[in-house]
Amino acid sequence: MLDIQTAARQDGKILSVDAQKARISRLLQSLMFSAAMMTGGTALAADLPDSHDLEILPRFPRSEIVDFNQASSQERIYPQGSISRISGRLRMEGEVRAIGDLTAVTYRLPDEDSSQSAFAAARKDLLKADATPLFWCESRDCGSSNLLANSVFGNSKLFGPDEQQAYLLVRLAAPHEDSLLAVYTITRGNRRAYLHAEQLDSTSALGELLPSPATLMRLLKANGELTLSHVPEEPGGAWLDLLVRTLRLDTGVRVELAGKHAGDWRSALTAQGVRDARLEQGKDDNDGLHLTWLR
Repeated sequence: MLDIQTAARQDGKILSVDAQKARISRLLQSLMFSAAMMTGGTALAADLPDSHDLEILPRFPRSEIVDFNQASSQERIYPQGSISRISGRLRMEGEVRAIGDLTAVTYRLPDEDSSQSAFAAARKDLLKADATPLFWCESRDCGSSNLLANSVFGNSKLFGPDEQQAYLLVRLAAPHEDSLLAVYTITRGNRRAYLHAEQLDSTSALGELLPSPATLMRLLKANGELTLSHVPEEPGGAWLDLLVRTLRLDTGVRVELAGKHAGDWRSALTAQGVRDARLEQGKDDNDGLHLTWLR
């Protein structure tokens, strides 16, 4: 507590009224600053030296950086499906392989928050930035936490119970369309929770990368909307097939399509057998294709 009488004395002398006010003001400011550092959204004082957040991903409140790595010419193989080890070899249902400049950040999450809430916040932030989802899994659907922690991300801190993990892989929107960002969260057996995020800026063009139909449908239902910034202007090919298969996963889902070429995509989808009543056209004229779940 602030002792006003102490603030009014200095070296045994009674201070003037103005001096008393100035000293009390400085003490109050010091107390307010200390309280802000204790309750603020970040814990910069506890971060590793020379570490920093990823520019595109806001920090989860009160989390602190416990591991940080930057390296050039790094190869990463990111799963696009469950990961396992069979006969001593890693097996993935799908994968994205790239080489480039890597920035990896591991956060210790505050004890009062779960890794699930941190993961949900990161997922929403990335989709809000128009990142294209490539894969999303949770719990045992991701496969082995041991393999994801050690073989994919190279960080033993991330190893925990398979049912306490979540993983998301996205491709960033232009002008960073050749960058991948992976998010992995885990609550370990000791109840400590971590969020790991890493961005790989590929040294070569990534080419066409497609998510799975299950990932698209899951994200559409979880977020209510989805922006596919890498969809081509002219409907057809793998993207058209992907959207048709996605909508066939739940024939009760109705969506609004928006974007410069949304009308062309709506016509192409109905030509592939998607009922016209399930599709509405929005008024947005931005690039890419924006889907909104009509509930």
